[in-house]
Order: sequence, then structure tokens, then C-alpha cells
Amino acid sequence: MNIPVGTLVTVQSYKHDKTLHRIWQEAKVLSDTEECIIVANKRTKVIESNGRFWYTKEPSVTFFYKNRWYNVIGILKTTGIAYYCNLSSPILADEEALKYIDYDLDVKVLENGQIVLLDQNEYRRHRVQMDYPAEICRILEEESLHLQELIRAKAEPFRAEDVEKWYQIYLRSQEVVPC
Repeated sequence: MNIPVGTLVTVQSYKHDKTLHRIWQEAKVLSDTEECIIVANKRTKVIESNGRFWYTKEPSVTFFYKNRWYNVIGILKTTGIAYYCNLSSPILADEEALKYIDYDLDVKVLENGQIVLLDQNEYRRHRVQMDYPAEICRILEEESLHLQELIRAKAEPFRAEDVEKWYQIYLRSQEVVPC
């Protein structure tokens, strides 16, 4: 299913046991290719599984991969671009939303390029509680290493100009054209 550029979509993340984890209420599709769906948003409402909600503080551009077990969020901060990467199932698009399974492990890249691995304890706990298959664990470990290689190499999408280019496209799509 290809999503037309400019479409507003909802993003839903689930846990391995099929429970809803988090919902991003709105993101605009900037690109949908065989490899990746790119979306952007600014001050979007995020609803947690317990019903609590919050709004994103900074604008972001997210790269959802169709054949990789991660997604990458480029966050435009006043001090530079930070990246937050979720180890997750490949993205699935249906009529309802963009959907993926969040496998707990996260890789954060600070504006200075420092790589921080997050939520390893949560991953170990959920791996047992939700009985992650060994094959998925192997894939997640390989994808985490691959992701870190991309970050160190400053390969797409880990170049500021990539995120800034897509954010400019998003901003232009937000402009109101007079009648």
C-alpha cells in the first residue's frame, strides 16, 4: 500500500504481546518508496497506553523502514539534530495507521554525535515476559550493530542535511496558498 505524499497519518506502536504502546496522532507523509516511509510532524499529540498524553516539543522527521528492524527519528533541536532510533519490526501501513512493534531497545544520538544505548533492562525483562523468539532477538542484535555503523559513518539518514531537507519539504507543505 503506497501512501500519497501529503497524507496525514496516525502512527501506532505496539508491544510484542500485541498490546498498544503509544499513538502519535498526526504525521504528514513526505515520501513512500519501496524502502521507507518518511513522515514529519511538529507539536503532535502522543497518547500513551494508559491514556495519558503529551505533545512533542520539537519538530521531527521520522524514517520508517519497510525491511529494516528499526526506525529513525531526527529531532530538530535549537542546538542541532538529535536522533532517536527504535529497534522495532519493519513498518506496516494499513487504512488505519502506520504500525510497528517496539522491541524496547533504543539508540540515541546526541547533537555532539555521542551514541547512547537505552532500555537494555526493559528489553531483557520483556524478552522473558513476552517470550521473544530467538530469531527476533538475533535480528534485533544485528540491526542494532548495523544502526550504530550507519551512525558512525554519518550515512543517510544520520546527516543533518538529510533531516533538514525533509523538514523544509514539510514546512513548504504546511504553507497556505492564497486563492
